[in-house]
Parts: sequence; C-alpha cells; structure tokens
Amino acid sequence: MVTIGVHGFDAEWFLQRLRDADVRLLLDVRQRRGVRGPDHAWANARRLQAALTQAGIASEHHPELAPTTELRRLQYAEDDRRGVGKRSRRELAAEYTRRYTTEILDRADLTPIVSRLPSSGTAALLCVERDPEACHRSLIAQRLTERHRTTIDHLRPS
Repeated sequence: MVTIGVHGFDAEWFLQRLRDADVRLLLDVRQRRGVRGPDHAWANARRLQAALTQAGIASEHHPELAPTTELRRLQYAEDDRRGVGKRSRRELAAEYTRRYTTEILDRADLTPIVSRLPSSGTAALLCVERDPEACHRSLIAQRLTERHRTTIDHLRPS
C-alpha cells in the first residue's frame, strides 16, 4: 500500500505518481470530498473519480475512517495555537491522535478493506495533506501495518 495527499500535486503529476506506484485501487478516507481553491479543483469527488476511471484505477470512499468535524476542529485549534496552517502542518496534535485512534480507528474493522486489496498492483490511501505525518492517513497506515502486516510507502509530491 501507499498513501498520498492532494496538496503539492496537480492532476497530471498526481495520476503519474499513482501509475508509477502501480496503484489499482484508491481508498478515499476524506470526510468531505472537496478541496478548496482552483489549484486543487481536480481533486473534488466527481473530477477525481472521472480521472481515476480514465486511468483505470478503481476507487472507494471510506467515510467511516474520516475524522469527524469535531476532531478536525480540535486539530485546527492546535494548529492555531502553534501558528501553523493546515498546509504547513508537519505533525498531528497528540490529543487529535489519541481521540482519532479511540473514536474512529479502534471502532473500525479494517479486515474487509484488507480483503479487497488488489492481488496485483497497489492500493492507495488518499487524503488532503501533503505530508502523511500531518494527516490521519498515517494513523490508518500504521494500524494496517501493525494488525495486517501491510507494507506502506508514502508518496510525496517531490
């Protein structure tokens, strides 16, 4: 498996990174499947789905793995306290990590997801943040590694 974020990519480079990693299934773990700003309009649900279909990449939305609005607000408050923006965040707040793990991840059954992973090629966890360390997808990836012995690599824009 790999993880990938939207920020830092344009549509062409994003799809190329997926092709280079032989991604056959993209698992979208965003709550809201839209991204603000014209630079990332390509990642809004319908446009991204159309591009993935054209590239021959299947996709699934897994909102049960997305942080709640309350959890996102908790992280935003910590970002404000630290004086960092969402796009410049380098790590998740400890309280966010603790609560995401207990409120979302501990309740999620990842076995059905693991059973649907492609037998050839790769699957990708998708969210918005550029760096996996600043995104809940890293927590999902860690859980998949620990409990399902899944090997994870993180795709970055450069």
